[in-house]
Amino acid sequence: MSKIISLTKRRGFIFPSSEIYGGFASCYDFGPLGVELKNNIKKAWWREITMKQENIVGLDAAILMSPKVWQASGHLTAGFADELVECKKCHHRFRKDFLEKNECPDCGGDLTEPKKFNLMMRTFVGPIEDENSMAYLRAETCQGIYMNFKNALNSSRLKVPFGIAQIGKAFRNEITPGNFIFRTREFEQMEMQWFCHPKQADKFFDYWKKERMEWYLDLGIKKENLRFKEAGKDELAHYAKRAVDIEYKFPFGWKEVEGIHNRGDWDLSNHSKNSGEDLKYFDEESGEKYFPHIIETSAGADRSFLAFLTDAFSEVKGGRTKTTESTKEIEYVLKFHKALAPIKIAVLPLVKNKPDLVKVAQKIYKLLKPNFSCQYDEIGSIGRRYRRQDEIGTIFSITVDFETLEKNDVTLRDRDTMKQERVKISDLVETLKKQLDV
Repeated sequence: MSKIISLTKRRGFIFPSSEIYGGFASCYDFGPLGVELKNNIKKAWWREITMKQENIVGLDAAILMSPKVWQASGHLTAGFADELVECKKCHHRFRKDFLEKNECPDCGGDLTEPKKFNLMMRTFVGPIEDENSMAYLRAETCQGIYMNFKNALNSSRLKVPFGIAQIGKAFRNEITPGNFIFRTREFEQMEMQWFCHPKQADKFFDYWKKERMEWYLDLGIKKENLRFKEAGKDELAHYAKRAVDIEYKFPFGWKEVEGIHNRGDWDLSNHSKNSGEDLKYFDEESGEKYFPHIIETSAGADRSFLAFLTDAFSEVKGGRTKTTESTKEIEYVLKFHKALAPIKIAVLPLVKNKPDLVKVAQKIYKLLKPNFSCQYDEIGSIGRRYRRQDEIGTIFSITVDFETLEKNDVTLRDRDTMKQERVKISDLVETLKKQLDV
């Protein structure tokens, strides 16, 4: 894990937040390559959910909502709280359910009795900070979907079964965040709420469970690094009838990246009761009126980022480039799926001190940039530049050499196979589009 974290900072994927001021605990900034990778993950999810699937629309709900929403959903009660313990000796604080022993993991000291700690992050709306102006940063994105159930239903002329998808930030005042970007206080969710007839809930639960696992596999994650984990009855949230996690085998153990939940009719019936708004669905064909049951797929964009990054990370013994001094030297390669790689193509003049080569290379870069995410790199030996591109997961590297000036073709190098082929400049765009499926 330390090698991955080091690479993410060195190559511009992830930086510690507020670093020049000493950082800010458990907060991270996504750098030039990190934002591209994260956006590609979100695009792949959005495309899968709203374009490839049937009858699903999108939404972008506000982060700030009426406090009544969180009161009705149970987030302001003891149900949305962790048990906090404190070491009597070093005064470090921990979540009780994260401890294996009843002693401080840092110094071995005795712990206090557990106390409930609500995870909602509070803020104030308006000029006066009192109870009447108190609001909350949303702890999950799904509540915004429930608030807009009728709006989406009526404006889009939808019929059950249908889904509403949303990508957005959520906030939880975690007691013990950690494992890099896996558990943070500010995170991004990719959620879809599927509204269906109660009698069809089990069928759709199994459908979405299968579909969501296939998404990770289709984007290149190794099958042996993924598994389902079903929650026992004593582990279920108060609203859930059934819950299955998709777990990834991180260097720090098997951890959840996505949850598939059968939430029953708890959300719509509860908000209907508390708001006074009738949120039942009326089926014009059958004349039946009922609260739809909800199958939720809830994925973490940050956790997915870490899973895709970890799975793509590989260490290769020297020999991939001429810069390797010894066959014992280790090189890093990020073998991202072509849909996720932050940079698809690198354009590299063989040397930078030959104006004719540089001019052609820059022309090719300008030709490709409107169609693909590209980098232009002329610093260092060609071998070192190949290595840099391998480390950030660039799929193809194009080398402009002296033969290019004679024959109007370039060398196209594949990241994974290291195979090189000559391609005419006039054929580059079409060739790369076919290779990248764009």
